[in-house]
Amino acid sequence: MTALNREQLASLRAQLDAREAQLRAEVLALSQEADEATPTTRIPRETVGDFGDQSEERMRDALRRAERDRDIAELRQIADAKTRMDHDRYSECVDCGQPIPLARLQAQPFSERCLACQQRFEKS
Repeated sequence: MTALNREQLASLRAQLDAREAQLRAEVLALSQEADEATPTTRIPRETVGDFGDQSEERMRDALRRAERDRDIAELRQIADAKTRMDHDRYSECVDCGQPIPLARLQAQPFSERCLACQQRFEKS
């Protein structure tokens, strides 16, 4: 059973919803940007000025992919948090079962572990 009251849960869900909307917009923009830069619409590699230009283009593509992957991973965490909310297990640490402090949830609403368990998780 969650230790949070209805107002706290509503506030945290609103934070999750807002962040989800922001991330979805970012993923959409990155996907559209990638679609616009498909190999068929890009300047053929043979016409790129030099290896530096080619390298910069590859680096930008890799950065866009990494940003999109990071955003998608966070969207999954948000979905998991909402599922835990729906099943009344939102503020419980998935490892030890102890309550996750409200301050931690306010800072990172998709937190699934208390601070001590998160530190152990990151070390492993």
